[in-house]
Amino acid sequence: MPADDVAGAPLATLQDDDTSALVVRAREGDDAAWARLVERYSGLLWSIARAHGLGDADASDVVQTSWLRLVERIDALDDPSATGCWLATTARNECRALVRRRARDLPPLALGARHASGPDEVAAARERLGRVGAALEALPRRCRTLLRLFAQAASYAELAAALGVPVGSVGPTRARCLAALRRLVP
Repeated sequence: MPADDVAGAPLATLQDDDTSALVVRAREGDDAAWARLVERYSGLLWSIARAHGLGDADASDVVQTSWLRLVERIDALDDPSATGCWLATTARNECRALVRRRARDLPPLALGARHASGPDEVAAARERLGRVGAALEALPRRCRTLLRLFAQAASYAELAAALGVPVGSVGPTRARCLAALRRLVP
């Protein structure tokens, strides 16, 4: 009779479902292991992408790119049991890169100057936008990320998931980041 774990499930069943074993089998080309990894971690990757405020197409791109990165680097993973963490970190990095690319692609007057009517108002709005942009870049990366995601109407729960912090710390952290930004904007 096979050995049982504490919950009474056969150990052979647990081993088949173990992330390390799945990764080893996936390295060897086992399609069923790949399918199980995708089933296990796709929801996590989607939630990270959504927490960054991405729409369907962009979130799908992030999820697919995260899996592609795993395919490219599966042989180099030092700790196969940490594959879920590796995938989550990869998804966060891909989201941040996408958000940065989107921010760079905004037209220079996308913020603030839409309501300006004359050339003086446009110039003043552009100048203020430049000061705010420079101040944002001077903030620590965590503050920049939080404020950019918040500006995209991310909820506190989404911000907490994206930053890997408790929901209760989002508000105070946001307040500190906004205070730091206000000090930097002349």
